[in-house]
Amino acid sequence: MADPKGFLNHGREVAKSRPVDVRLKDWNEVYVPGSLLPIISKQASRCMDCGIPFCHNGCPLGNLIPEWNDFAYREDWSAASERLHATNNFPEFTGRLCPAPCESACVLGINQPAVTIKNVEVSIIDKAWDSGDVEPQAPERLSGKTVAVIGSGPAGLAAAQQLTRAGHTVAVYERADRIGGLLRYGIPEFKMEKRHINRRIEQMRAEGTRFRTGIEIGRDLRATDLKKRYDAIVIAAGATTARDLPVPGRELKGIHQAMEYLPLANKVQEGDYVAPPITAEGKHVIVIGGGDTGADCVGTAHRQGAASVTQLEIMPRPGEDRAPHQPWPTFPMLYKVTSAHEEGGERVYSVSTTHFEGDEDGNVQWLHLSEVEFIDGKLTPKPGTERKIPAQMVTLAMGFTGTDRENGLVEQFGLDLDERGNIARDDDFQTNVPGVFVAGDAGRGQSLIVWAIAEGRSAARGCDRFLTGASELPAPIRPTDRSLMV
Repeated sequence: MADPKGFLNHGREVAKSRPVDVRLKDWNEVYVPGSLLPIISKQASRCMDCGIPFCHNGCPLGNLIPEWNDFAYREDWSAASERLHATNNFPEFTGRLCPAPCESACVLGINQPAVTIKNVEVSIIDKAWDSGDVEPQAPERLSGKTVAVIGSGPAGLAAAQQLTRAGHTVAVYERADRIGGLLRYGIPEFKMEKRHINRRIEQMRAEGTRFRTGIEIGRDLRATDLKKRYDAIVIAAGATTARDLPVPGRELKGIHQAMEYLPLANKVQEGDYVAPPITAEGKHVIVIGGGDTGADCVGTAHRQGAASVTQLEIMPRPGEDRAPHQPWPTFPMLYKVTSAHEEGGERVYSVSTTHFEGDEDGNVQWLHLSEVEFIDGKLTPKPGTERKIPAQMVTLAMGFTGTDRENGLVEQFGLDLDERGNIARDDDFQTNVPGVFVAGDAGRGQSLIVWAIAEGRSAARGCDRFLTGASELPAPIRPTDRSLMV
């Protein structure tokens, strides 16, 4: 414990955001560059180095949080980076995108604001990149074994990097035109600038990982042919089947899935378009879904110049304090104001869409809704609460139901699915097909980036054991009580 009185002497301070009227004019990250370094040593000193660090259990990666907090307090950035990378391949991703279940499990959070673990993490890794401490780690010798990784999101990249460093020859297959999966095309630039992905890809290339873009396994290359080419395969294709809204008027023009809308905005930033084919400019925009993807749609619509933005959520508004059934150190469902919500718009809770109404040209113009309430455990419409609101563009951000079943990957491999429709696997993350492993949302279902990286690392260890009969890769994190995690 670097400073026994740190949590007594210093209050919680977080990264400063750029003014709303400034950041809405560009797509850069919302935080003031460099605003954390002057305060991060004091913030790290608030960590109490608990005898039982519950933050470890709150983090699916098992990050060594008290250790790198101590190094950050002492401003030993190289040592902090080494401890950070011991469990996490891409802390610059998680430090920007993770909802920080570690902070919900922080012991200090029982009666004070928790340690700013996420801000400390991103400060360490940004300093490490600036100082040249992040270097390629090429294997000393090659194993002669080959592995194909399907998907280049956080799970696929983590698995590929671990397997490459273990000495295997790894090729990552990505159906999009660029590497990164939803990190590239699902996360807006204002949440994470894509330069962070690009420099990790260059590091991985220098280590020996190979990348193949524009190839969809199942369509462009049969899964059975891929299996013949490689000694093992890791499927990290995500859970990309979006939940739809089957109500009258769904066929009207102007109603889009979030993952039809968000990637186009990112492609503008990549230079592929001057203007996005789908834009919110000048329109009354409705976002259906109250989660992070919905917030991404809200922030994107603001930057495109929407006339108004309204976000709808079928569930009641969460409280601002822990509910009795979500005690510390569980991850509570709390009312959260993201950077996108700070920028404007309206949020409406406990409502359900009944139907859409269009104009004579088939363009959506109105969304009809009613309020809902729980009756006998079921959400039920409240009579007399029906109304309509203007909707010239609608994005559906209601989550995902499983991995893509239309491209033939599951059938061509002959994979078993679990009761939730995810690809089934054993404790080594191996499917029913020997030599074929699965990691991330494809096997777990829609989840957090920290779970994706953790599963990518675990699947890599299982794959390495399959190829060599043993593994020197780090053992997977297996907490005894998963209820403490998300």
